[in-house]
Amino acid sequence: MRPKKTRWVKCSSSERLFKPQGFTGNKQTVILTLDEFEAVRLLDYEGLSQIEAAKQMRVHRSTVSRIITLARNKIARVLVDINTLKIEGGCCKVIKGE
Repeated sequence: MRPKKTRWVKCSSSERLFKPQGFTGNKQTVILTLDEFEAVRLLDYEGLSQIEAAKQMRVHRSTVSRIITLARNKIARVLVDINTLKIEGGCCKVIKGE
């Protein structure tokens, strides 16, 4: 398997955790990597095209397409199954000062 190319992200590398309010059960934790979070931020929050997002993340457009598909699937699972969402990890470098 080919090693993953480093993805450049603007978001903070600090850990983020989202839990369903008032839920006391032991639910599954879904991990959203920083590059998946960045793809959601760029495409869905900022409204960029996949080509524009790919330029910012310094990867190919098809890579952004795969990343956003995985990210949206994970977010849907969290919302539908009432799971915990944790944002961490991934093969990323954080862009500073931009």
